[in-house]
Amino acid sequence: MYALIVPASTPFILLAAVMALSWWEDRILPSPQTEPAASPAEAPLTSVVPVQIPEPARVDAALTGEVAGP
Repeated sequence: MYALIVPASTPFILLAAVMALSWWEDRILPSPQTEPAASPAEAPLTSVVPVQIPEPARVDAALTGEVAGP
């Protein structure tokens, strides 16, 4: 009978552990003292250049360059 209780209760034990750790993190651990970050007056402008994809080599041009065999 105990062999059936342990596998059936495992998800609930894991859920309780995660919830306890979440509570512990929120209530017990000290919160870091952070200062609000100063936002820059102007965001730096970056130019957007479209990417040009190189044209793939043609198969027939590559085949005519080399001849297999004597």
